[in-house]
Amino acid sequence: MSTSRQVNKKPTISDVAKLAGVGKTSVSRYLNNEFDALSERIKQRIADAIKVLGYRPNQMARSLKKGGSKLIAYVIPDITNPYSIEVMQGLEKACQDNGYTLLVCNTNKDSQKEKYYLQLLVSYNVEGVIFHSIKLDVTSLKDFPFPIVLVDRKVDHFSADLVGLDNVQSTTLATNYLVESGFDAILFITQPIDNISTRFERVNTFKRIISAHSVMIGEVLELADQQGSGQYEGKLEQAISAFCQLHRGKRKAIISMNGSVTLSISLVLKRLNLISGKDIGFIGFDDPQWASVIGDGLTSIRQPTYQIGYCAFELLLKRIHGCQDAPRELLYPGELIIRHSTLLP
Repeated sequence: MSTSRQVNKKPTISDVAKLAGVGKTSVSRYLNNEFDALSERIKQRIADAIKVLGYRPNQMARSLKKGGSKLIAYVIPDITNPYSIEVMQGLEKACQDNGYTLLVCNTNKDSQKEKYYLQLLVSYNVEGVIFHSIKLDVTSLKDFPFPIVLVDRKVDHFSADLVGLDNVQSTTLATNYLVESGFDAILFITQPIDNISTRFERVNTFKRIISAHSVMIGEVLELADQQGSGQYEGKLEQAISAFCQLHRGKRKAIISMNGSVTLSISLVLKRLNLISGKDIGFIGFDDPQWASVIGDGLTSIRQPTYQIGYCAFELLLKRIHGCQDAPRELLYPGELIIRHSTLLP
């Protein structure tokens, strides 16, 4: 068996067959794990040829030949959000377990980018999309030719499978915990609610619970979605400072909408010399890895983000395989992780 090869030439399946002294059909069977039709001697010759040539099969071409690209896309609004990253880990594992490759599209909360990526994904012939929407016009989703599963939030007037957190249960859990812990002034800080179902459900549940306790003070702070800017941090600092001054002498607490907001609040509390767990209570949705090292630990509502990602893929795979059942809504309960930030003296 000759080992000569042209320098800088990308080896082909024909090169492998020639070097191994077999037909291209035999090489194709080997690459597709159809070993029953090959003798041990031929399998070894093909394996040796692949190693000598450094041959790597074109996975895209092989998948398309079989009738599918084996590509799944995950469209997210903010790749810096811990939630998105943790969901992605579950998605990636599910893809690996089922022979799919995951493409990640970060829209940076831009509706035009959402439209652009959906159009681009059609040209990539993806088999389906896990979609974490923020502002997209529903028409773009309805026109998309492949299956879609939504994560975290609903899209008005668009019917699709949804996987996410039970926001009513989780907000009830967080708010009641603060009420029962003796806090009597609570500030819920959120990004713009707009028509984002997750934010709407959490804020409305918070208001409903507070209204049921006549002696409780509950406020909602809705900040412009400009995290990371000096203007955003300045307004957040002013609002928290004013809340603390207004309710001086009361047991005060803050609820944060998500991990990104939690991080901003933590930085502001540090600048104001306010210690969570001593001067003010603090609880956040999401439970990123750094939650346990903020101060002496941040009380959190933990979402099963890995499971959400894995489950979203499983639902999408059923749609890819032709499932025509009515859309499902799978909501996971949140888990209260109590740490020092809510254990005021």
